[in-house]
Amino acid sequence: MYRLFKTLNRVAFIKATIMTILVIIFVLIGSRNLQNFDPALIAYLTGTVFAVFGTSYRYSVWIQRPPTRLYRRRSVQFLFSKHFFPYFLRSIRLFIRNILFQRFIAYRSRTRWIGHFLLASGCLLAFAITIPLTFGWINFILKPGDDTTYYAMLFGFEAGSFRLGSTLAFITFHGLVWCSVLVTIGAVIMMKRRFTNGGLIATQTFEDDLLPLILLIAISVTGLGISYDYTFLEGKTYQFMAVTHAITVILFLVWLPFGKFFHIYQRFSQLGANLYKIEGSRRGMAVCPHTKKEFASQTHINDLKKVTKELGFDFSKEDGSNHLDLSPEGKRSALAKAHFEARQESGHFFG
Repeated sequence: MYRLFKTLNRVAFIKATIMTILVIIFVLIGSRNLQNFDPALIAYLTGTVFAVFGTSYRYSVWIQRPPTRLYRRRSVQFLFSKHFFPYFLRSIRLFIRNILFQRFIAYRSRTRWIGHFLLASGCLLAFAITIPLTFGWINFILKPGDDTTYYAMLFGFEAGSFRLGSTLAFITFHGLVWCSVLVTIGAVIMMKRRFTNGGLIATQTFEDDLLPLILLIAISVTGLGISYDYTFLEGKTYQFMAVTHAITVILFLVWLPFGKFFHIYQRFSQLGANLYKIEGSRRGMAVCPHTKKEFASQTHINDLKKVTKELGFDFSKEDGSNHLDLSPEGKRSALAKAHFEARQESGHFFG
């Protein structure tokens, strides 16, 4: 236990604790001091609170790493510069294109993009529905004397109504069904790829590549099972389906901070990396002293030198230049030249 606390990142622990406390406070406020909270969702809420703590802790540790910290600081610096409006609009476009529609992956494969898009859309919509319900921010009530109209309450205030049996009621009460269908189709597409692509079969691991898809399919199928049960079986298997679904969801939430899905939160950094690339090009490109060609922004090279020194690596040369000033092609040439000179000094080139 002592070793555990000794290796604990205190800054990340404090931030994660603050985030967890804030979530609990928001639940209390949004549910009117738990007045609108559904006790049946307590297990889901517990899993969500754990996921918030774990994800906040890991994200805080991640952004403390020298390269990530520098990228983050530079991104904020470039965004809130004199080019704020064009950079802000570009970030919005990239968010819609690459985060919402997952278009960044379309260039690799159309089928892969469809699977990725269905997974992302289904998961985002499911979170948008379940989190407000789990936190007690949204609930539905029947008013005395009117048992045919449902009233949607948002933070305790009436936000709308719809009649039972209406199209709106059907869409509302089956929102998670549509999400489950999207996620299932997307997961099956991605699973097929992992079972048939030779390169993936050789490099993938169960916990990083297959387990996420298995969990998503399990959550979706058990969720569809609940809907099928109360629609066609009159709730005869509800207890089993509800418990099974709760177990799969809680396992997903507990595993979320530690598994591959953490990259969802890292994906937003892509927006900052894009600004970094544009601003770097605006400030001027670095020219390789060997090839005499541009290969990266000078800002990137200068920052790379700072980060490598911070990590304990100094690539400075005796003549005052730096090995990082070379392009990848220049580095390969420098390595070949060093091998040539070493063999030349030894008196033989082979053997």
